[in-house]
Amino acid sequence: QVQLVESGGGLVQAGSSLRLSCVASGRTDGWYVRGWFRQAPGKEREFVAALDWSGRISYADAVEGRFTISRGSAKSTVSLQMNLLKPEDTAVYYCAHTGRRSIVPTQQRDYDYWGQGTQVTVSS
Repeated sequence: QVQLVESGGGLVQAGSSLRLSCVASGRTDGWYVRGWFRQAPGKEREFVAALDWSGRISYADAVEGRFTISRGSAKSTVSLQMNLLKPEDTAVYYCAHTGRRSIVPTQQRDYDYWGQGTQVTVSS
C-alpha cells in the first residue's frame, strides 16, 4: 500500500506561482511513476505531468513550459512547480502513484494510488 498526501494549493492571481508537493509513504521503494492530474469543476480529470524513477518526464501540452515536475530532496517527495498560472488552471490537483513499469503515464487507469487532492484557484 502507498499513501499520498498533497499540499501547497491555494488562491492566487493570474500570473502567480504555486508549488505543490506530494509525499508518499508505505511501499515506495523501487520503480515508480508519480503523476499529477487535475479536475476542474464540471470537467473530467486530466493529465498534467508525470515523472518516473529513471527521471523521464511527461507534460500535458496545456502546461508545457509553465509547470515543472521534479523529485524532492527526500525520495518520497515529488513536486509540481506551477508558474504563470492562468484562471483555466483552476482545479483540484491530485497526485497519483504506481509501481508498475509498463504504463502510459498520461492514462489515469494505469495508476494504483491517489491522494485526496489539493485545491488551486487562480483569479483573473
